[in-house]
Amino acid sequence: MSIGIVGLGYVGLPLAMEFAEVGIDVIGVDIDAGKVAGLRRGHSHIEDVPDARLQGVLERCSFSTRFVDLHDAEAILICVPTPLNANREPELGPLLGSARALGGVIRSGQIIVLESTTFPGTTRDYLVPLLEESGLRAGVDFALAFSPERVDPGRTDYTIATTPKIVGGLTPRCTELAAEVYGRVCSTVVPVGSPETAEMAKLLENIFRSVNIALVNELAMLADRMNVDIWEVIDAASTKPFGFMRFEPGPGMGGHCLPVDPFYLTWRAREFDFATEFIELAGKVNKQMPYFCVEKIEQALNDVSKSVRGSRVVVLGVSYKPGVGDIRESPALKIIELLQARGAEVVYHDPYVAELPSMGLVNSDLDAAMVAADLAVIVTAHPGVDHEQIVRSAPIAVDLRGVTRGLQEPTVRQLGRAR
Repeated sequence: MSIGIVGLGYVGLPLAMEFAEVGIDVIGVDIDAGKVAGLRRGHSHIEDVPDARLQGVLERCSFSTRFVDLHDAEAILICVPTPLNANREPELGPLLGSARALGGVIRSGQIIVLESTTFPGTTRDYLVPLLEESGLRAGVDFALAFSPERVDPGRTDYTIATTPKIVGGLTPRCTELAAEVYGRVCSTVVPVGSPETAEMAKLLENIFRSVNIALVNELAMLADRMNVDIWEVIDAASTKPFGFMRFEPGPGMGGHCLPVDPFYLTWRAREFDFATEFIELAGKVNKQMPYFCVEKIEQALNDVSKSVRGSRVVVLGVSYKPGVGDIRESPALKIIELLQARGAEVVYHDPYVAELPSMGLVNSDLDAAMVAADLAVIVTAHPGVDHEQIVRSAPIAVDLRGVTRGLQEPTVRQLGRAR
């Protein structure tokens, strides 16, 4: 048998590896010819897929830019990006383009599964008409389902194989067939009654995190003003063995899911004359965090009689989370933008990100970055970086992640603490 995968990014390529490693042939399709050429040579563009892992299954993988190569696959999994446009509305272009292309090549008996995060109704209302341009009927001639990706880049304790896989088909038989496909690589498959249930379950997962992060971020801003240590508050509340889940404040949300996915549901809700005020408020709070963090930096410099303009500010960590080089929606980018707009000389150190071309910056050696630094700010706390030593050596430091809260250094300012 063979599995076709459309979109070979952070979701599609790791999924391809899982199937290939259990002995299933994989046909990977992506419109990026450069990406495809690199994969054919055994070069991975995804951090979670080392070259050695790709090369170990290369004989079972073929990579192409042609959708027609998917015609003979038993199942086709769609893993294309679903970003937001400039107006914070769903950008379904890559998804709809893939569906149109598949409508010209699919055959009877295939199983089509959408993994891309989207709003409830996408599979039924958008994919069905486009795929049925093939002359085949969804749920009759081919199976159609939605199964949300649950990839967390850089994570090793929960993987594609060990994270339960939700599957919702257009019909019960569609669900059954799609579940059989994922059962070959996933230890647990969770069938649900419809694609809409699966689509909304994915959004609930990410909205839950977004709302709770917004809550603790708002409390951190309040605690800062009230001169209450938010970290001690969180530690104390976390001792409750029931009814509380720990979330920690930070400079904002980043990555391919949390800053984007909630807005898919808010957009869809408007079609039903429903305002998702709670969700939108959480997004507003989280988007304001970089501005608050820059204010903390300004206050810290002001405490030593310096202005932001002309000060050398060292940003430690620019990816959106520790241990990865993914800068999508990273709050560090907004913080750097705001600092540069205020006249600061910004340098950064991030062992996972070589350059930020749009900002005219390249990664600096840590020692070189700290030379003549006026302030160091910890935005993303990467493993292997001695943050405590950095704040001890910096004239003044701002810790936005709470990784140095055990120190009693008078030069350290922390998010959620007035000092």
